Amino acid sequence: MHCVEYEPIDLLLFYTSIPVFCFPELDGKGKILCVFKNIGKFILLLGLLYFFVCSLDVLSSAFQLVGGKAAGDIFKDGSVLSNPVAGLVIGVLVTVMVQSSSTSSSIIVSMVSSSLLSVRHGIPIIMGANIGTSVTNTIVALMQAGDRNEFRRAFAGATVHDFFNWLSVFVLLPIEVASGYLYHLTDVIVKSFHLESGENAPDLLKVITDPFTKLIIQLDKSVISGIATGDEAAKNKSLVKNWCKTENSLTAVNTTVSSSANCTSPDLCWADGNLTWTTRNVSGTEYIKKCQHIFAGSDLPDLAIGLILLAFSLLVLCTCLILIVKLLNSVLKGQVASVIKKTLNTDFPFPFSWLTGYMAMLVGAGMTFIVQSSSVFTSAITPLVGIGVISIERAYPLTLGSNIGTTTTAILAALASPGSRLKYSLQIALCHFFFNISGILLWYPIPFMRIPIRLSKGLGNVTAKYRWFAIFYLLFCFFLIPLAVFGLSVAGWQYLVGVAIPILTVLVAVVIINVLQRKKPQLLPHRLQNWGFLPKWMRSLEPWDNVVTSVSSTCGRCCCCCCKCCRRDKGEDVAKEKPTKSLESYVNPISLADEENNLPNSPPITKPKQTDSTTTAF
Repeated sequence: MHCVEYEPIDLLLFYTSIPVFCFPELDGKGKILCVFKNIGKFILLLGLLYFFVCSLDVLSSAFQLVGGKAAGDIFKDGSVLSNPVAGLVIGVLVTVMVQSSSTSSSIIVSMVSSSLLSVRHGIPIIMGANIGTSVTNTIVALMQAGDRNEFRRAFAGATVHDFFNWLSVFVLLPIEVASGYLYHLTDVIVKSFHLESGENAPDLLKVITDPFTKLIIQLDKSVISGIATGDEAAKNKSLVKNWCKTENSLTAVNTTVSSSANCTSPDLCWADGNLTWTTRNVSGTEYIKKCQHIFAGSDLPDLAIGLILLAFSLLVLCTCLILIVKLLNSVLKGQVASVIKKTLNTDFPFPFSWLTGYMAMLVGAGMTFIVQSSSVFTSAITPLVGIGVISIERAYPLTLGSNIGTTTTAILAALASPGSRLKYSLQIALCHFFFNISGILLWYPIPFMRIPIRLSKGLGNVTAKYRWFAIFYLLFCFFLIPLAVFGLSVAGWQYLVGVAIPILTVLVAVVIINVLQRKKPQLLPHRLQNWGFLPKWMRSLEPWDNVVTSVSSTCGRCCCCCCKCCRRDKGEDVAKEKPTKSLESYVNPISLADEENNLPNSPPITKPKQTDSTTTAF
């Protein structure tokens, strides 16, 4: 038996979990430098993740400033909320507008507690909030559109969350409307326990991010809830918090009244000549400490502040995401990448392989519970799916676990509610929890029923080929459809049914025919065995891609013409000031502009300017 002798640096690398096989050809000094380089990359990655999470928080605040009051006004219309379909799309719209399902959920709880909304009518809105919260990681996936393969994986990994939520709603909302199973189940659970108000829900991530984000902006979220619950004074208030520490006080003030009958009590009533005096307690607010964020005391309206923060947060978000992806690509390569991919995507050994997905759900739930946001967790794993570290099959149970994790946080927050609001807030939170559990039971345990994975992969392939379709999907699913359904709901349920039934019938027929075309084409008439009889624009995205390409090319030519005109005018001005130098260096300003645009040098009089016909969208 031979003893293997290790160098001290090898032991150091082994015990610090830095793989020695990455640099076997380096000497001791080179290995030490490599160790510090990897440690620096790890610290930089943590810093980028920190600013990435902070930018998501600021992005949510920006959306609330831009659309928070409108969201409150939407919730205010109780007659529309009684329609379950309208309630669903309102939940989607409001959550997209404020970028926070917890904010929309808190508004629903406030309305239920104030008897402005019943728990039964609040359930569809909670389902819509579940859909709306998945828009954040879909937006994050757009940032990887530069690389076609990364974009294919990232967009599929992000939209698997969307498809799970949409499919769960399509199946469970009709069941809930018909049977009320979520309402009755949660009502029995709440009544079975004698619950008392508990401690505040843990706020682990906020402890880290708040010191930075509170220097940028702080919001008074009670304004949105006040608008939703009918407080007219809240409409004139700003969402931007100016005073961070206030104290309500009661002050005894002597006032005159018309007669002794209006006195607060006989002991506090006296006459002074022709006047009757009494003592009343007047409530007042004492402003103790002013907020220290950038916009404290600013005269800018909420909309302007929201747009500034929206641009700033998107810039930081995109920058951090691009740097995170580049940093991960530099670290996770070669043997390191293969080891990590194998570790993350490998199942447990037989016969326990079926437990792997459920363990991933527990990991997703735990991580979401720690970061206090499903949007943050799913947005963080989206770049990892894009670069291929996590497979879509593994990202799917992680996302499902994240859905559960965000509901457990809401349950703990509900337990901290006052006694008068405890029953309703807890019941709404439990409805959210059991809705996600029901969706998981539908779309995960049976492998054949994991339809969201197949749909997201198909959408990823489409968006990788036609990248403009990703933006269309985002606008169509999260804005246009909810707005259209909301408008029809306001008009009346007759209009909604009259428009929705034919569209849904056509969609179901198309899906059935597509399945039969792939599986059993002989069961269909010869004409329906393929879609060749339809115009090409109805069965392919290629004509639409040509339109988008031509529009983008036209815009590009217009921009180029503007740039060339500006350069030509500038060249003429320079020629007037310095004629000798311009003759020597810039013989033809227009041909110089053509050269910069990779076009052949030619006199503009004898040969018209040419453009690159191969220009494509994005």
